[in-house]
Amino acid sequence: MDLTILYRGPLASCDYDCPYCPFAKRRDSPDRLRADRAALERFTGWAAAAADDRLSLLFTPWGEGLVRSWYRRALVELSHRPHVERVAIQTNLSCRTDWLAEADLDTLALWCTYHPGQTPYDRFLAKVRDLGDRGVRHSIGIVGLPENLPHARRLRADLPAHVYLWVNAAEGHTYTDTEADTWSALDPLFPYSRHPHRSAGLPCRTGRSVVSVDGEGTVRRCHFVRAELGNLYDGSYRAALGPRPCPLAVCDCHIGYVHLETLPLYDTFAGGILERIPAPGVLARAAEPGG
Repeated sequence: MDLTILYRGPLASCDYDCPYCPFAKRRDSPDRLRADRAALERFTGWAAAAADDRLSLLFTPWGEGLVRSWYRRALVELSHRPHVERVAIQTNLSCRTDWLAEADLDTLALWCTYHPGQTPYDRFLAKVRDLGDRGVRHSIGIVGLPENLPHARRLRADLPAHVYLWVNAAEGHTYTDTEADTWSALDPLFPYSRHPHRSAGLPCRTGRSVVSVDGEGTVRRCHFVRAELGNLYDGSYRAALGPRPCPLAVCDCHIGYVHLETLPLYDTFAGGILERIPAPGVLARAAEPGG
């Protein structure tokens, strides 16, 4: 089986205090951190042993995972498993980067977000350049808030041309056509993020070849649908896998709508779906008039 898993454990703490994030500067108790570590190690052990399947794994912690040693170890270990096609994590890149020397960089990738005001620009850019020097697959992104526009433009000017700069539409923010065009000049794929996607009754890969797993091993079709399919560790989820329409009215998060079969995003991000890296030539075509 080819299976994509989005893992999110109990971790809910972050070293940043972004005003739009409910987990900003939140501290996890020692007990919660121990529980998160144990849950992640259990998941890593399962994934490492699941050699009969071909796995693609994306860690989507509520907080910042890479400042925790157990997340860095998990990515390194899983990157060396021949049945793991890709292992990636969403990160603010506040961690050190020397641990990446131990990973298989044909398998590991990073989905990085720049948060202006939370870290000095030059420090963030230096880490991005270090990723490039190490040969680490990565995308860089920013939230499309009006005050972030000059930072996004500066990033685009400083990033190598081949590094994708994605822009997430700010939650609750409505964009005029002029504003959307401004952001699309930086990220030609911004139109996919601008509006929520109608999903009710439409076919989606989640629940069939893509699932979400929490720290207890509970399997759901995605992070946004609470209905349970079973448990990862007793194998009960496998009988529930199959095609099913989306039960929600809309899907407005990239890690959800990228899997909608009604959108062309599996072709758009071919080879880089989990780390949000478009296939070669996609951005140039999207930037063309009518693209």
